[in-house]
Amino acid sequence: MREDKLVPNVRRFLTMLPLAALLSACSGAVLDPAGDIAVQQRDIIYISTALMLLIIVPVMALIVVFAWHYRKGNKDATYDPNFDHSTGLELVIWSAPLLIIICLGALTWWSTHLLDPFRPINRVSANKPVDPKIKPLVVQVVSLDWKWLFIYPEQGVATVNELALPVDRPVRFELTSTNMMNTFYAPTLAGMIYTMPGMRSTLHAVLNRPGTFEGMSANYSGAGFSNMRFKLYGVDQGGFDGWVARVKASGPALDATRFLELEKPTDKVPAMYFSGVEAQLFDRVYNRCVRPGTPCMSDVMRHDRKAGGTHPHDPRAGAGMPSGRNNPPPHGQKPEGAIFKEGEEKGNGPNRTSPEEKEAPANRNTSLNLIPATPGLARAGAA
Repeated sequence: MREDKLVPNVRRFLTMLPLAALLSACSGAVLDPAGDIAVQQRDIIYISTALMLLIIVPVMALIVVFAWHYRKGNKDATYDPNFDHSTGLELVIWSAPLLIIICLGALTWWSTHLLDPFRPINRVSANKPVDPKIKPLVVQVVSLDWKWLFIYPEQGVATVNELALPVDRPVRFELTSTNMMNTFYAPTLAGMIYTMPGMRSTLHAVLNRPGTFEGMSANYSGAGFSNMRFKLYGVDQGGFDGWVARVKASGPALDATRFLELEKPTDKVPAMYFSGVEAQLFDRVYNRCVRPGTPCMSDVMRHDRKAGGTHPHDPRAGAGMPSGRNNPPPHGQKPEGAIFKEGEEKGNGPNRTSPEEKEAPANRNTSLNLIPATPGLARAGAA
């Protein structure tokens, strides 16, 4: 190869190296999981890829085979310009993709139910079932702009952008958000789960080996999105107890006032520790009533439910309706209101047009709807 062509090719190769490294880093955590849920999700990726390659590889190989066999210089290749149908070929072309689609559909249905994030896990690993005597660790997660808040209600501590989990202990995450929808994602632990204001999501997972991993936001949420990351530490139970003790010995307690300060948008936030947590703080975040004087959503809905009337034959009817409105009737009966009535059921009133008025010539004369004539111009709608 000439030198003038070699140098640009080498430069192009060196330019692509950072991109290749970046792509390998993205797939490394997904394909090297540290939790059982993430392991099962990785296996689904492998199986799905293998099923799709059953079509992709033969097609790519046949392209080369056909191009070589039917080249211009091959005199032994049969050329039939009138060929238009082959039953055997049609069966192969349609049956193979159909079978793969059926397999992928069955795999999707099975994995969707098995790995439902709201479903408690029934095993710690492939060879170790969950011990019913071990209570899952509860971690409450709040996505803020642009940081992650982790509350440990049983341990009475909280952290920002740092999550520690004991190895081989089931974990139940309860997740919500303060401002906008986000996505909690720790690739080595489990799949993505959305966090939304005024809503609570659940994720069950387990970490199977110690180490330092990374979590992130997987849903664009503004200027600080790219730096909305947290450290995930996998430790044994003794290490977790020591970590909790260190958090309790450092930092102030997290109350409503400090939470409102923490809620303000900030970027590139280092790890923060809170030695205590105000009671029911996560529930107040979830109900959007941390700020003093703000009514909680649950209280508002409870008040609306009490304000609405009920029907003696259907206690649920009217629940949540503002007082003063008519209660809806039981199922199968017509509701009140003229729009639901027919004929004489509507009765007479000043706002009701009688059948005689409907047939009156004035009501049927559409010329009254014409735009009035303007001097010097033809009347609109006139022939």
